[in-house]
Amino acid sequence: MRPLQGKLACITGSAKGLGKMTALALADLGCDVAVNYVTSEREADALVAKLEAREVKALAVRADIADSEQANRLIDTVESHWNASIDIMVNNAGPFVRERRMFTQYSPQEIDYLMHGNLLSVMKLDHRVLRGMAQKDWGRIIHFGFGHASEARGWPHRAVYAAAKVGLVSFTKTLAYEQAANGVTVNMICPGDIRGANKEKSIEDVSGLRDEEQPGVRPGSGEDVARVIAFLCLPQSDFITGNIIDVSGGFDPIRTLAETKLKS
Repeated sequence: MRPLQGKLACITGSAKGLGKMTALALADLGCDVAVNYVTSEREADALVAKLEAREVKALAVRADIADSEQANRLIDTVESHWNASIDIMVNNAGPFVRERRMFTQYSPQEIDYLMHGNLLSVMKLDHRVLRGMAQKDWGRIIHFGFGHASEARGWPHRAVYAAAKVGLVSFTKTLAYEQAANGVTVNMICPGDIRGANKEKSIEDVSGLRDEEQPGVRPGSGEDVARVIAFLCLPQSDFITGNIIDVSGGFDPIRTLAETKLKS
């Protein structure tokens, strides 16, 4: 019997990228998996087929978690479909504006969307699943941050996103403390600069390659992140909670930005 056989995992933003790799890793441990997507329906359906081929149950649910009504519908749909409460909540999804902007260049609507999608919606999703976890005296919650988020440094041109994720650091530690007696662990994963297709590659796929910004270091892969999440979800990992874990190869997005400006 696989170590997470019979557990139900819900992973936001999991049709592609790091969420997809996490879904596959948890399925390999026996988890049934709810795949969440917004626009990537074809990819979500293809992932469901891959998960079912691993002899677990899977379901794709469309919902933008930055919208409270859709986020609630996601949980309702998953728990109704399985007639069971969620055991593992992986909050991977979170809106991000790639264009570098000063804070004053954001509209009030964009500020609301980024804060809700990266902080408030995560808190609300956790709130929805915690009661069921406490009733079972077992649960795993995973949050996503960015490299060195726990240091709460300023990140120029990423003010809103960084503020939301740094707030999530504090929430992660607080929730871990409050829920420890209920058998629920809460941890945050902070991926490094894992780019493009590398998000769905294995460690073997990127072995032997070198990162242009980090001489002597290979690029990160989706497996690097997924295997840490899978470890944190194991029953034997119940003593590990309230941690902010960088999976970055030493990459520091804020330092790298500063160095680039100095060189220019």
